[in-house]
Amino acid sequence: MLLAVGNGSGSELRQPLGYAMVGGLALSQGLTLYTTPVVYLYLDRLQTWLFGTKRGPVEETEPVHAVAAE
Repeated sequence: MLLAVGNGSGSELRQPLGYAMVGGLALSQGLTLYTTPVVYLYLDRLQTWLFGTKRGPVEETEPVHAVAAE
């Protein structure tokens, strides 16, 4: 960020690099936050289509009772 807003001798040459770095990091983070869940959902749908199995609710098991040690 300092490259993008810095001043001093030679700063006019470093500003475009700073803009590219800040913009690239922001864009890649935004794309990652949106595309990762979408890819996961599509792969889940593909798995369901290929294997024909739906993940249902978890079956309930017998309750576990704690036994006090003497």
